[in-house]
Amino acid sequence: MLSLVIPLYKSEEGLSRLLTELIKLRDQLHPEPFEVVFVVDGSPDRCYEILAGQLPSLPLRTQLIALSRNFGSFAAIAAGLSKARGDIFAVLAADLQEPPELVLEFARILRSGEADVCFGVRAGRTDPWLAELTSTVFWNLYRRYVMKDMPPGGVDIFGCNRLVRDQVLSLPEVNSNLIALLFWVGFRRRFVSYHRMPRLEGKSAWTFSKRLKYSFDSVFNFTDLPIQWLLAAGVGTSMLSIILGSIVLWGRLRGSIQAAGYTPIVLMIMFFGGLTAVGLGIVGQYLWLSLQNSRRRPNFIVNTVQSYPEEHK
Repeated sequence: MLSLVIPLYKSEEGLSRLLTELIKLRDQLHPEPFEVVFVVDGSPDRCYEILAGQLPSLPLRTQLIALSRNFGSFAAIAAGLSKARGDIFAVLAADLQEPPELVLEFARILRSGEADVCFGVRAGRTDPWLAELTSTVFWNLYRRYVMKDMPPGGVDIFGCNRLVRDQVLSLPEVNSNLIALLFWVGFRRRFVSYHRMPRLEGKSAWTFSKRLKYSFDSVFNFTDLPIQWLLAAGVGTSMLSIILGSIVLWGRLRGSIQAAGYTPIVLMIMFFGGLTAVGLGIVGQYLWLSLQNSRRRPNFIVNTVQSYPEEHK
């Protein structure tokens, strides 16, 4: 059976179209068994109430999971994967910017045994130019310095078999990047290209602060490169200070430098003060991640789980 996990947060406006597309998807997958696992990630709108009212009458095998609060999309996906009853799994965003047809291709690849995990790779997108630019810059840097296997533009949608699902869920990391973990565990991969569609309903909850946190989590959980850069900057600036200090001392001894250089001194103090602050911030980020993982708090807490058996053939 294919289990399709869909995290929900502020997705009320698009639920009608989502349910319609899922019924079409079930018809295309027939006669293979299919279930949809909805995970309401502490959404402040009426997502849960609407689904609880409509799912019992729909021709779909479904589960409706409500988390105790908003834990983030990756935690919601992990919650859905942990409760899913299928043999193969796929993830789809509720806004349908990734076409549901991708799920069909994922299912074909996974059922045939061609790969253990499938990733949807964006061949094009219709996002605002600033979001597209910042995303392109980030993922290019991420591919070069952190995870070379990551496709250009990153990954938002994936499918996997039970082996990969179990391995990923066994990793007790908090504030991590689920997609990067899928690349970290390895296994046989396939990439399926698609064109990202524009959002038709509602407004994205993917705010700038969430993007920034996502970037930090993606970097600090998978590389010590910031520490290496900080060490290199410290060594480089220390050597530069010794060289410049020697030049200034030689000039004073020769009498070619008459006035004290108050401005350069202040600028150097500001520079090293800023470098120290950055260094403390980087080290503090790694210490915070270590503390969070040592606490071993769960990535999510499930409040309720409702199952609705398929009533129509």
